[in-house]
Amino acid sequence: MSLVNSEVKPFKATAFKQGKFFEVSDADLRDKWSVVFFYPADFTFVCPTELEDLADNYAEFQKLGVEIYSVSTDTHFSHKAWHDTSPAIGKIDYTMVGDPTGTISRNFEVMIEQDGLADRGTFVIDPDGVIQIVEINAGGVGRDAKELLRKVKAAQYVRNHPGEVCPAKWQEGEKTLAPSLDLVGKI
Repeated sequence: MSLVNSEVKPFKATAFKQGKFFEVSDADLRDKWSVVFFYPADFTFVCPTELEDLADNYAEFQKLGVEIYSVSTDTHFSHKAWHDTSPAIGKIDYTMVGDPTGTISRNFEVMIEQDGLADRGTFVIDPDGVIQIVEINAGGVGRDAKELLRKVKAAQYVRNHPGEVCPAKWQEGEKTLAPSLDLVGKI
């Protein structure tokens, strides 16, 4: 069953952000756009490149009213230690969520049970707490924050413009489509 158009399941966890620990829950994913960005583990190889890319583009997500939550099965203590020792991770100003019980990873169906780690899963969640975009990558394939930004803009556009859809490679400001009988077979 696809998680697209489903509500985020309840969770509570401890997170790290800007030198502080605090509690986060599914309620924090409401009333704004959110990206929940799962990765396998702290102190690894592809993961810091992805998280740094998100950090480098975080201001652009913020301009769109989007909050980023990176999640791994590490603890919030591990996130702090990694933040304090890695130049790439030290750039992060968004929330890093600890999921040592795997509850959040299981809720989003990205838990690799035999390893106790999360797949590379990306979820875009609308202000109603409904998942609009799901992307799962193999462990060795890193993601691109600019492509994620494009997808978030498309999801926001479609939400704000009922009856319109964004075609492949759509960029902000480009023409959209209005599905109708007149378009059938003409695209």
